[in-house]
Amino acid sequence: MRHTSHLSASRLLSFLCLSVFSGLHAFTPTRPLTRSLAPTVPTITSTKPFLNAFTPTQRQRHYLSTSLFSTGPASVDDHRAKTAAVKYGTAALSIGALATFGSQSPWMHEHADLAMIGIFTLGYLGIIFEEVLEFNKAGVALLMSTGLWITYADFFQNESGKAMKNVLEQLSHQLADVSEICFFLLAASAIVEVVDQYQGFQVVTNRIQTTSKKELFWTIGFLTFFLSSILNNLTVTIVMVSLLRKLIPDYTDRRLFGAMVVVAANAGGVWTPIGDVTTTMLWINHQLSTIPTITELFLPSVVCLVGSLAFLVRQVNDDDSSAAIQTTKDPAPLTASQQIIFWSGISVLLAVPVFNELTGLPPYLAMLTGLGAVWILTDIFKLESENEQAVTVPDALAKLDTSGILFFLGILMSIGVLDQSGLLKELAVYLSDNLPSLDIIATVIGIASALIDNVPLVAATMGMYDIAQYGTDDRLWQLIALCAGTGGSILVIGSASGVALMGLEKVDFLWYFRNVSLGAAFGYFAGIAAYIAQTAIVNGQLLPQAAIAIDMVQQTAGTIV
Repeated sequence: MRHTSHLSASRLLSFLCLSVFSGLHAFTPTRPLTRSLAPTVPTITSTKPFLNAFTPTQRQRHYLSTSLFSTGPASVDDHRAKTAAVKYGTAALSIGALATFGSQSPWMHEHADLAMIGIFTLGYLGIIFEEVLEFNKAGVALLMSTGLWITYADFFQNESGKAMKNVLEQLSHQLADVSEICFFLLAASAIVEVVDQYQGFQVVTNRIQTTSKKELFWTIGFLTFFLSSILNNLTVTIVMVSLLRKLIPDYTDRRLFGAMVVVAANAGGVWTPIGDVTTTMLWINHQLSTIPTITELFLPSVVCLVGSLAFLVRQVNDDDSSAAIQTTKDPAPLTASQQIIFWSGISVLLAVPVFNELTGLPPYLAMLTGLGAVWILTDIFKLESENEQAVTVPDALAKLDTSGILFFLGILMSIGVLDQSGLLKELAVYLSDNLPSLDIIATVIGIASALIDNVPLVAATMGMYDIAQYGTDDRLWQLIALCAGTGGSILVIGSASGVALMGLEKVDFLWYFRNVSLGAAFGYFAGIAAYIAQTAIVNGQLLPQAAIAIDMVQQTAGTIV
């Protein structure tokens, strides 16, 4: 028996809000951070002998969890208690789930919608508390997706207890849609990894020559902005942080520059279909098209970047001689093969939207074609080279984070079943009835992306609003792309770029919140205002839209409070 739509939507929204605030609490230390902010992870040996048997990955996770989440010194008993709690809790949860599904409980048939909301919320909390539980989020996402599909197929408006033909068709259709995104990301990541292994990005970085830290701040910002428009945000962040280690020897300065890279990468990924993964998702699913996305989101993205950087650059001290910039006077020239790989990789990435427009075929096919071409090219270079260690595509594939691809698979399949069940549609109706405009809804979604991964947020929004009602390049989709992409910069945990910075430079949550979040939020709202003003100018409605923008900011602030 289905409950009323508003009741289900309000429960879903309540569970999501609980997940958000639980995630914020988890990442907020309950004591001052007194640990050293050295640029490398400390080796935990002499004071904690029980960690000596851990693998490097386990030491890293222990270090993050004890430095960010615990209220006192780590001990053997603390670790054993945590391990026991996680082990027995997981066992109890598994037994309960198996008993519930296996018994064909009448409650499950009558309240399948509540069961699905509970599974989704529990899975999302597992993803948020990944470092605490030490469960890989990919595994949690996969279990969440399969649990949701089993509940939907066997219990949701189904008395037989077995999946019906229409559910199997929905499952096949959803898997086909999600596979397109996963193959696109896999091929794109492999191409970028090959370029990086061939040191191709030195074509860009070797040209940076300056002695002013403020000038370098703006230069790196715009360079990151434009690179992230054609490359993966995460890859750009890794490349630019590696560059900063060569240019900025002082750690205090470097982490501010690193935070700026996060803001610039997230802003730059918004305005092209192949930049940020959320924009790519909207583009692949036809909510956005190539030319309008570039022309209508470029200016708001630039305004977001400039607003944030203008706010943050005030913290850069050009008079501090103790943190001089190190530049390479005579950078090593790239070999012919390195330059060919670089320009071939960039050409492939840039050609994807052109391929889509000319052939009408899906973007993942263009990316796979490009990967095949780069693969053959690297094989030729390996044949010509006397060096047995020459990099090929299989070498690049071996270094890819395949768990990240599986995480996308699990998240998108989970969102897909919530869409098929109608729960997301009910949530959209609930939000539309309780928030005065779609602009505010998009703004709130962007703010939520500072705490929640952009991918499930945008995937949920795609299911909440029908493309038949909000067509390709509708104002709603463009605002969601802008807000979800740039809103993730407000907190360091809000984007893959920010999480990468935490790992690379050991930037902690509170430092970022105190020094960067306000500037990122300023740029975020400036970008939204620029989009509204741009749309108003084009439509000849500047003054009414200005009043709407002011009212929207006030109402959004009231909603958050």
